[in-house]
Amino acid sequence: MDPTARLTGALEGLPEPISGLLLAPPGAHWEVRVAGGECRVGLSLGWPGAGSAAALRARVETVVVAQGLALADFRVGSRIAAHAVQPGLSPLPRVRNVIAVGSGKGGVGKSTTAVNLALALQRLGARVGILDADVYGPSVPAMLGLSGRPESPDDKSIEPLRAFGVEAMSIGLLVDQDTPMIWRGPMATSALTQLFADTRWGDLDYLLVDLPPGTGDIQLTLAQKIPVAGAVIVTTPQEIATLDARKALKMFGKVNVPVLGIVENMAVHVCGNCGHAEHLFGQGGGEAMARQYGVPLLGSLPLDLSIREQGDAGAPVVAAAPDSAPAQAYLAAAQAMAAHLAARPRAAIPIASSLA
Repeated sequence: MDPTARLTGALEGLPEPISGLLLAPPGAHWEVRVAGGECRVGLSLGWPGAGSAAALRARVETVVVAQGLALADFRVGSRIAAHAVQPGLSPLPRVRNVIAVGSGKGGVGKSTTAVNLALALQRLGARVGILDADVYGPSVPAMLGLSGRPESPDDKSIEPLRAFGVEAMSIGLLVDQDTPMIWRGPMATSALTQLFADTRWGDLDYLLVDLPPGTGDIQLTLAQKIPVAGAVIVTTPQEIATLDARKALKMFGKVNVPVLGIVENMAVHVCGNCGHAEHLFGQGGGEAMARQYGVPLLGSLPLDLSIREQGDAGAPVVAAAPDSAPAQAYLAAAQAMAAHLAARPRAAIPIASSLA
């Protein structure tokens, strides 16, 4: 076999360090050049890979040496494409991938997870936005430390606000903080579609939609009118939480939205004084659910005081303490989520962007 083809085949058998997915098409593409006992290798990832470049180089070098070659040069980059959405819908021209973040019930830390996943994707090198779809209890502005009203340059559309490099929009930015949204379902769903369509989103690789709890009108409108490339289910390990999370997972399946994986929140608490680890909400619930439905467990996030404190202060832990253990857990979950999306079929007319 040609040495270039042999080396390419060996590299495509490598697992990605975070998600475990094979580094092969459609999610990853190799460019290999072999000459005179040396090789130059380029890797194009379908997700932001800034967090795993060093680990990837070490794995590539091991494969190269096993082939009797020397690695003269290795480069890794990202090319994020638009992925297939529900039948009858198409991705927005400037928003490549909409990812819904849902849960079957409240109180599992879904909004905190959505915000930190968005910040993690941005930190990994992607262009990211977040849409707060919980019109009755919007919490994204407070978590991102946002205030003030968005501007409308043409009295028809609105400019998203920005925080920590992420674009954001929420009904909470358009009404007073203490104003209750006493709306029937049609009004709430109309507000969601307007926020999505009338916001002047920038050139985004990912737009995360923080859904309200449950499987009601908002979720149905999202599935029918908004092009969604994938969904993430947030749960705690507790059995009562996974029972409701299963309903959310099945709902996405019925409306042709692929579930990219499950994020298990509040999985373990480590005492700051003695280091004792305790599973306050049970153990393994998210993993068991993922195994039952054949979807990935994207990550198990800790029950950590800093996550709550930073969220309340308007500076989420991924932005405020990016090197901390909780932030690293969010970064790993975000990278796994994006890698699993990259393995999905692309949109009929792919829209790609190169990242440095």
